Amino acid sequence: MLEKAQQLKLQFEEKVNTAKTPADLEQLRIEFLGKKGAVASLMSELRNVPNDQKKEAGQIINEVKQFVENTIKEKNIELQKLEEERLINAAEDYDVTFPITEEKGSYHPITLVQRELEDIFAAMGFSIEDYDEIVDDYHCFEALNIPKHHPARDMQDTYYLSTNQLLKTHTSAAQNAILKKYTPELEADRPIRVIFPGRCFRNEKIDACHENTFFQMEGVMVDKDISISNLIYFMKTMLSEVFQQDITVRLRPGFFPFVEPGFELDIQCTICGGKGCPSCKDSGWLELCPCGMIHPNVLTAGGLDPEKYTGFAFGLGLTRLAMMRYGIKDIRVFNSCNLKSLSQFENATFTSPDKEVK
Repeated sequence: MLEKAQQLKLQFEEKVNTAKTPADLEQLRIEFLGKKGAVASLMSELRNVPNDQKKEAGQIINEVKQFVENTIKEKNIELQKLEEERLINAAEDYDVTFPITEEKGSYHPITLVQRELEDIFAAMGFSIEDYDEIVDDYHCFEALNIPKHHPARDMQDTYYLSTNQLLKTHTSAAQNAILKKYTPELEADRPIRVIFPGRCFRNEKIDACHENTFFQMEGVMVDKDISISNLIYFMKTMLSEVFQQDITVRLRPGFFPFVEPGFELDIQCTICGGKGCPSCKDSGWLELCPCGMIHPNVLTAGGLDPEKYTGFAFGLGLTRLAMMRYGIKDIRVFNSCNLKSLSQFENATFTSPDKEVK
């Protein structure tokens, strides 16, 4: 039995060394480890072995089986690495001057709106920042004046990870880090003016105007003597640039723990003209921009003196703004990967100070 096992092992080694593809390895696995394979055949011969030798013979066969299984796994990893290297080398050899014959893609409508807004705010002196999608509880809630067990958390149910982190529920999660990063601006007598767009997540019931994955753009401005008037000015300027017309807006009181006072900036639904439709829940208005004056506790958490500085913050819904801009009636279109629906934006453009993207 020992001699047969050794011969089987040698036979396998010769064949596995000639395997060039995962398909070759699968064929070897069937040949040696299948129900009618060589190892199973060797195992069936145990009945002919004397009883006092069966235990030792069984161990020998199991060792061969383990060797075959482990070798196939290692060889498979080796072949995968070789295939990855081949693909990388092929990509490096790709001729970028080769003429394009396939149908071109197009920018996503949210991408178009985001880039246009970045240009608008950059022209007003705002810096553009990026921030993580996975954050901790402190930055998403506690640094924003939302302590543990605060009722406001019920409105922002999200997805938690095994690492005690979570997918951010709003772009406001970056406020604390942004305030700390730009403190030197204030110390140099320059106001903090920053926008930070990003993707957000909430455990929402999906319908025509709600999604569990959506995009926002947060903005903050902090300096001495900043007031609500500054907030209204920047918001109206932004909306008039985006829609290239005067947009009817309303400012109504709203509660957000990280601002005081807080407001809801709504725009009249551009899809129905204010008459009412599923996109605006038949109200004629669409909540677009929760905003307000930054709460003193948030400024303090960011390392700023609320007695010396004031500021405003806003959370602009990029997804809903794209709906209004392009007349998209159902928010689910954006994440649907429906190329037929999204291809209508192939010729959409937005202007930039130095280029035009199509």
